[in-house]
Amino acid sequence: MTNEQIIFTESMNLMEKGIIGNTGRKIVVENEAGEKKEIFEPEKIHTYAGWKAVGRQVKKGEKSIAAFQIWKHTTKKPKKEDEEEEEKMFLTKAFFFRECQTEEKR
Repeated sequence: MTNEQIIFTESMNLMEKGIIGNTGRKIVVENEAGEKKEIFEPEKIHTYAGWKAVGRQVKKGEKSIAAFQIWKHTTKKPKKEDEEEEEKMFLTKAFFFRECQTEEKR
């Protein structure tokens, strides 16, 4: 699963539990059996760094609404000149926030 798929699945679970809301827009999703259904799109959630990348700052004192594992990509620099860079992917726990927990960066 990609991070986008993981976050969407978790967003759907959070919306069903009433932790986050929806955008008011409907989307069509297809399940594993090929059945399509129309559902409301969950509101956006991002990590601290994700909100920062889109020009928003998580407000001081806000607690994350969810924590789950996503993929992280790293590149290890070579220690010796004849070695190559080492790329790794691993699962790491990330903490997510709603947009209402953020403000525009100044």
